Amino acid sequence: MNPSATKPQLTARLLRGMPLPDPDGGKEQRGRVLVVGGSNRVPGAALLAGHGALRAGAGKLQVATAEGVALPLAVAMPEALVLGLPVSAQGEIVRGSASLDQALEGSDAVLVGSGMNPTPATAALVQHVLRRASGVLVIDAGALSGDLRAPPGKPYVLTPHAGEMAKLSGREKTHVQQEPQALAHAFARRTRSVLVLKGATTWIAAPDGRLWIHPGGCHGLGTSGSGDVLAGVIAGLAARCGDPLQAALWGVFVHAEAGRALEKAVGTLGFLAREIPGPLPGILDRIQARAARPGR
Repeated sequence: MNPSATKPQLTARLLRGMPLPDPDGGKEQRGRVLVVGGSNRVPGAALLAGHGALRAGAGKLQVATAEGVALPLAVAMPEALVLGLPVSAQGEIVRGSASLDQALEGSDAVLVGSGMNPTPATAALVQHVLRRASGVLVIDAGALSGDLRAPPGKPYVLTPHAGEMAKLSGREKTHVQQEPQALAHAFARRTRSVLVLKGATTWIAAPDGRLWIHPGGCHGLGTSGSGDVLAGVIAGLAARCGDPLQAALWGVFVHAEAGRALEKAVGTLGFLAREIPGPLPGILDRIQARAARPGR
């Protein structure tokens, strides 16, 4: 597929043609999410991602984070089972554990990278996660480095912004901003992954060459922690539906709609990333309800 070919716009109507599974199932049916992320200096990233996953409807949540912040995080998020992992002198996660391996093998979706720095230790941990995880993998922030080529038929979801895309592709950030469509298309094919190239206009590229554009972001979403929430939302949706592409498309759209809702309630700028998950259940319900109506 030529990247200049037709590029569908991501809309609620498109999503209604790919409905999420029945939300009436119990928590086991809605899937288990594992967030691997955070650090002593950025512990809140894992919390934001976890809230995003639960508000997207995931049934169960586990968080693996820096051991020094595991207990406070568990208190702040009583909905989650929290695992502490060994850290470096700088407070960065340096390796996994037997408990982490067990969690990886039992999760329907795994998000790795939020709140982590792209260090050699992070890269080694990420490769371990990629080998051991059995569910859909969402790779964000500090985990976006090294060889991220997915196994055939099991695409990852990669969620870079323009700066991270520049490092991944070896291009200048200005080039990414000028040619996002072509880069997203080529990189998704090369990595056999679903690529979510984030920005005011977001591009979602599938490994088979399909491409969608979502120009509906709002200025307020350009705030610290917003990307962590988006990655968590995608992971939560992936746990529910098991489809990386479907989860990415739904995640981008409902995250943007939550921003729009907050724009009306709070203001164009100044709402917080921690507030983004709040409107998500209602937005998901509205889209799903319309999908259920005849002639939707």
